[in-house]
Amino acid sequence: MATEPLNIVWQPDQARIERSRMYDYMQWLAEREGRRFDDFATLWQWSVDNLEAFWASIWDYFDVPHSAGYARVLDRHTMPGARWFEGARLNLAQQAFRFHHGEAGERPAILSRSEVRGLETLSWNEFRRQVASCAAALRAMGVTPGDRVVAYLPNVAETVVAFYACASVGAIWSSCSPDMGTRSVLDRFHQIDPKVMITVDGYRYGGRDFDRMDVVRGLRDALPTLEHVVLLPYLDGNASLPGSRDWATLVDADPEIEFAQLPFDHPLWIVYSSGTTGMPKPIVHGHGGALLESLKGHGLHLDLGPEDRFMWFTTTGWIMWNSQIGGLLVGATICVYDGNPGHPDLGTLWRFAEETKMTFFGAGAAYFSGCRKAGLEPARMADVNRLRSVGSTGSPLPEDVYVWLSEQLGSDVQIAAISGGTDIAAAFVGACPIMPVVAGEMQSRGLGIAAYALDESGNRLDDAVGELVVTEPMPSMPLYFWNDENGARLHDSYFDTYPGLWRHGDWIRITPRGGAVIYGRSDTTINRHGVRMGTSEIYAVVEDFDDILDSLVVDLEYLGRESWMPLFVVMRENAALDADLVERIKAAIRTTLSPRHVPNDIIAVAEIPRTLTGKKMELPVKKLLLGMPAEQVVNRDAMSNPGSLDYYIGLAQATPEQRPVRHR
Repeated sequence: MATEPLNIVWQPDQARIERSRMYDYMQWLAEREGRRFDDFATLWQWSVDNLEAFWASIWDYFDVPHSAGYARVLDRHTMPGARWFEGARLNLAQQAFRFHHGEAGERPAILSRSEVRGLETLSWNEFRRQVASCAAALRAMGVTPGDRVVAYLPNVAETVVAFYACASVGAIWSSCSPDMGTRSVLDRFHQIDPKVMITVDGYRYGGRDFDRMDVVRGLRDALPTLEHVVLLPYLDGNASLPGSRDWATLVDADPEIEFAQLPFDHPLWIVYSSGTTGMPKPIVHGHGGALLESLKGHGLHLDLGPEDRFMWFTTTGWIMWNSQIGGLLVGATICVYDGNPGHPDLGTLWRFAEETKMTFFGAGAAYFSGCRKAGLEPARMADVNRLRSVGSTGSPLPEDVYVWLSEQLGSDVQIAAISGGTDIAAAFVGACPIMPVVAGEMQSRGLGIAAYALDESGNRLDDAVGELVVTEPMPSMPLYFWNDENGARLHDSYFDTYPGLWRHGDWIRITPRGGAVIYGRSDTTINRHGVRMGTSEIYAVVEDFDDILDSLVVDLEYLGRESWMPLFVVMRENAALDADLVERIKAAIRTTLSPRHVPNDIIAVAEIPRTLTGKKMELPVKKLLLGMPAEQVVNRDAMSNPGSLDYYIGLAQATPEQRPVRHR
């Protein structure tokens, strides 16, 4: 059978290859350690077959600053529980301040713009001063290593300052975006007993102002461990909160910067990844693991360095915010934007790229798909000639969008699509600056990441779709979940399907070229534009309405097509799902949880399928609506209401004209 020719949309020439950090690293391995590799494929294979040697080389190549060396790289090849670089003492924040001293310190560290503010520049010298001042203020508040500092802040420069100040002290950082409602934030912050909260008064999105002072007061009252609240007047420059400190007082001093020297596995931040049931999972990552993954991922795979200006459009509630600020760890200038990327039109971020002289433009796949569908021509809207890479994540980037990006930006711009997770704060698969880009395909697996596609029996699949599984430990895997004393929740989240192996919950195909294609979630977590939320959080809001007895939500993510997220509701007798109720449901989800998790359609149904033990059958419904045969999806004998499935089977088979009335 003849195979279709590959649609290569980017091919680095030899000069670009030799300018890349990946090439330099390979030359360093050859000269320093006598390890010579003909191509990336052999380098990757060595990196996963020799974990200790590989990660030691990353430590040495990037000359990781430390006050005490390590006794060994890895204690055992087991998951969970592997311990990395025992004995080492370091601080992630210290790495960021190795660049741009003296006169070079007047170069920008952060370029920021929002719907509230115009373009602002924070130099490296001023960034250092503000981080040192903020850290000293936190210490004066009694913050010590291990204390939790939470942030209800937008994607602005002050948030970056606050994070690096916390890291330098050894405090544990955790953030939520101010577009998240009270319940959603409390479900996260209440679990971790914070000592300090830094917050804004409100934000602007899509030209509308959103006052959040009532939410802030509610958070303060509901978090009994809070000893200090710091208010950043953002929406209203005169905003105040009795009993709080003003942000300006935290950054008005000029002390020497100090970095607490911490164990490699000292907690750095707590991020949240929701499962399908229960509270959001508070995932703890360490200083050392996050640092090494950032250096490898940003420095080698994304090819970023001190001459770059790097943006990944995000909010502070998405792991890509953590990735964005990691650009500082390789000396890059980061470009941060707060607001609606479609306001006043989809050219906003492209004009921001021109304004900041951006070299790397990252965003969610949905944004690029939206630009293509809108007929946007970025090069006609802005000067994007300085761009050399465009990054995409959050959902699969369709093949036609690869082609569109290449046509719009030119064949010199690398399309650096990546896929990773909040859970590991890293990319499993992604970009490689010395390999071609095939449309619809990520270029490579990450160095040191033994990622494979497995079938249900645990057999490796070649060029076939299977579960994304990692067979060897990674330094950035979670240290633990907060308040998960026996590790049961951590185990059940990743290791229950394939004992001893990490199952991430994505469908993946590893191509013959060593690239990868992601086909969406294999579980029922709702993943909207890269922000994951458990269905239980949505049910808590929806089923709070008196007229709604039951509900079920699924996110149908298709490769190459827009995802469809329907919400099915069972109405109380004599109640109707009218337009008014639909709008109230959507408004409640938008304000209480997140605008990203508002369903596309709300559909009234007679019953929600349930198991004999009463569990909602989300995954079977999702598989049915994706087109899988019912007999392969569910055993009706294991259901309490098997007749309820008929409706969903009919919905899956119906043409758009035959489908029931839906409310948008």
